[in-house]
Amino acid sequence: MEKGGLMLTKPILQIINVTKRIGSKVIIDQLNLEVPKGEIFGFLGPNGAGKTTTIRMMVGLMSITEGDILIDGESITRNFNKAIIKVGAIVENPEMYKYLSGYKNLIHFARMVPGVTEERIQEVIQLVGLENRIQDKVRTYSLGMRQRLGVAQALLHRPSLLILDEPTNGLDPAGIRELRDYLYTLTRKEGISVLVSSHLLSEMELMCDRVAIIQAGKVVEVQSIKDLMSEELQSSVRFEVDNLVDALRILSEHPTVQAKEAEGELDCWLEREQIAEVTEDLIKKGIKIYGIRKNAPTLEDKFLKITGGEKIG
Repeated sequence: MEKGGLMLTKPILQIINVTKRIGSKVIIDQLNLEVPKGEIFGFLGPNGAGKTTTIRMMVGLMSITEGDILIDGESITRNFNKAIIKVGAIVENPEMYKYLSGYKNLIHFARMVPGVTEERIQEVIQLVGLENRIQDKVRTYSLGMRQRLGVAQALLHRPSLLILDEPTNGLDPAGIRELRDYLYTLTRKEGISVLVSSHLLSEMELMCDRVAIIQAGKVVEVQSIKDLMSEELQSSVRFEVDNLVDALRILSEHPTVQAKEAEGELDCWLEREQIAEVTEDLIKKGIKIYGIRKNAPTLEDKFLKITGGEKIG
């Protein structure tokens, strides 16, 4: 939650002036980022931008050259054990013992983490909706079910932050929607914060409350999805008309309207009030309009604009 640009609660994750060098190459360059509590936070970037490197530093799989990472106020560099106990993480597809049941996989993991009770195991099984299949062997699970079991495993020790790197890999549309619904439940009902990295921008648009875009080891944009998608004054508007040539000629007389033919229709970049004005003018001048469709920019459009067209990775 923010007020006047200031965050009212302490961020769950703070990345402070983090640099990662490998030899003479700078992978991450003075990176700063804050993730608010109780949100699904998207982490996006082109191939080679440094997303995976940053995630590996967060969970202690890679050392930090300079700077620090705080998880719920605890420093990864100064007190790793206290910081990492607040984190649950899945990097790509979770590894499971396929010859064991889902329940036995959770029992095995629980033995490695102090304080996990049978009650907590049953709690997370219910949370991810695996009650009816938890006694079945993991080899019989779909990819979506394995992801849900991975989320259950990552949640056993009640982390404050769940980190998911490419969690939708290999999932069909139904599995992706299930995962999205479970993450929403986690943040809204359990109060857990989720940091998710994915190359599926259409899914990130539906899933996330806020996104950060990283490029060349630096954060270039951090915004709520709502603000990011509504910041442009103009939208692309398609008109289905009976006479495209005459419609284009009429709109050429409007100095502030950009119009062109697109797939047999009239495509215009218009502000909200201009939509009504253009519609009225076309009808007055004898153009029949059979349909008007507003094409809102997608997260992919915004991403490509911000990164200069670099591919997501």
